[in-house]
Amino acid sequence: MLQPSGKKKDGPASQAAPVSGRAWLMLALATVGFAVNFWAWALLSPLGPRFKDTLDLSSFQQSLLVAVPVVVGSLGRIPVGALTDRFGGRVMFPLVSAATIVPVLYLGLAGHDSLAALLAGGFFLGIGGTAFAVGVPFVNAWFPPQRRGLAIGVFGMGMGGTAISALTTVKLVNAHGMANPFLITAAVLAAYAVLAALLLRDAPGRVVPTEPLGRRLLATCKLPVTWQASALYAVCFGGYVAFSVYLPTYLKTGYGLAQADAANRMAGFVLLAVAMRPVGGWLSDRIGAVRVLAAALSAVVIAAFVQSLTPTLAPTGTIAFLAMAAALGAGSGAVFALVALLAPANQVGSVTGIVGAAGGLGGFVPPLVMGSLYGTYGSYAVGLILLALVALAALAFTGTGVRTAVTRRTRRVAQPQL
Repeated sequence: MLQPSGKKKDGPASQAAPVSGRAWLMLALATVGFAVNFWAWALLSPLGPRFKDTLDLSSFQQSLLVAVPVVVGSLGRIPVGALTDRFGGRVMFPLVSAATIVPVLYLGLAGHDSLAALLAGGFFLGIGGTAFAVGVPFVNAWFPPQRRGLAIGVFGMGMGGTAISALTTVKLVNAHGMANPFLITAAVLAAYAVLAALLLRDAPGRVVPTEPLGRRLLATCKLPVTWQASALYAVCFGGYVAFSVYLPTYLKTGYGLAQADAANRMAGFVLLAVAMRPVGGWLSDRIGAVRVLAAALSAVVIAAFVQSLTPTLAPTGTIAFLAMAAALGAGSGAVFALVALLAPANQVGSVTGIVGAAGGLGGFVPPLVMGSLYGTYGSYAVGLILLALVALAALAFTGTGVRTAVTRRTRRVAQPQL
């Protein structure tokens, strides 16, 4: 029997597919788990200046301390994503959450008296950062293709867990001692691990791969979407991570703001980016991920160029940074709408792992470049111009290679089947 083909542009459906109440519950639980694990993952960053003073660390040692969990959490997403394809989020979410408790308790109770101890604890704290690679394939399997952009965008709001850490960790240490934020986070992780073990369920009909892990990762590396999405996520999410880490330093050095004022402005940047992530996914479901990415990257190009001129902070500089926050958040949501559209169902976790790693590593490099260029030239202008050029290159790539891949996939799906 001939099946009619509907008109599609860039993958969105002509009408929304129904979604069960259980799917929304699983999405809510996954988002909470992502936020809790990211909260734990980001515990060391706000305490970097304190450890620099108390342990007499150099600037490089302080940067290394903050970078270790980021790098481990980013690279760890590759095997964790592949394992999620195999064992499902019902197993992996409680497992990752429970495993993260160990380094959190170690750092809070014993591992903060020397650089070596902090680096060891920070290495295993990176486990919390792998939760992203668990949640995306888990959520993806629960939702129909026409709703995955929104669903994965909502899940992505869990990256706001880093804001919880930024806003509470130093205050809790000052009020109640070093162990306090670590003990609280460990308790929340334990409660979530139990809740997830009791309530999480993998989607009915989830496709389970049977090939060995190494072979699946090799097959994932051969998929064009893996590298297309990795390049775009390194720019979008990497830009978000970079500014969420470096913006306080930029504002303090470039504009002379007090540390508390700079931290509050960074929190505003983070919250806007977090709020825009599901918007980017929702728009991708309706007008297509390519269009959303093109608009987002165009906004980043313009805002980064404007900020490279070092305008007054009120209002031009503030508008430029908020525009970048909104664009980077929406772009991050659109990237995973693209993954949901192009990646095979049984490889979403593996693709997510590699793409997530690219995003995390993309956020590690820019602060080092910005700091180095500022030390050389006494200005952030060159670094911001480089950001504009990178975003412009990503925009060109989106309009050529990525658009072609989406068009081919859409035509293939729309072909009549006998």
